[in-house]
Amino acid sequence: MFNDIGPLELVTLVVLAVLVFGPDKLPKMIQDVTRTIRKIREFSESAKADIREELGPEFKDFEFEDLNPKAFIRKQLDNDELGLKEIRNGFDLKKEMAEVTDAVHSRDTDSSSSSPSSSSGSSGGPIDMTKKPEKTDPDERPPFDADAT
Repeated sequence: MFNDIGPLELVTLVVLAVLVFGPDKLPKMIQDVTRTIRKIREFSESAKADIREELGPEFKDFEFEDLNPKAFIRKQLDNDELGLKEIRNGFDLKKEMAEVTDAVHSRDTDSSSSSPSSSSGSSGGPIDMTKKPEKTDPDERPPFDADAT
C-alpha cells in the first residue's frame, strides 16, 4: 500500500503527526485510526462473503480482484487454452523484417535491370516506385501552386 514512501518521508510524517496532535493525544489517535481501518476491512470481507453466498456454487472461483480490467486481461492471457503463447513464440519479428527487406531489395534490382517499357505496361510485372526527377531547363521556374503555400 505504501510502497513509494521512503524512510525520510515516513519520519517526516511521524514528526508532523507529533506536532499536530501532540505527544499526549497521538497514541489515542493511532488507536482510533487502526480501529477504523479494522472495521472497514471487516465490513468489506463480510460484503464479499455475502456476495459470494448470493452468487451460488457456480461462482465459487470468482475473485473480486478479477474485476480490475488489467488483472482480468492478464489472467486471460496467461491462460494457455487459446494457444496464444505458441502464436507469440512462433512469430519472429527479426526474421519477418529480414524477409520483407530481401523482397524489397530483390524487386529493386529486378526493376533496375528491366526496361522502362516493360515496367510501364499493365502486365502485372514489378512496378518501379522510385521518384525520378523530370528533365527541366535550368532557367525554367517550377510552376506556382497557391494551395501548397
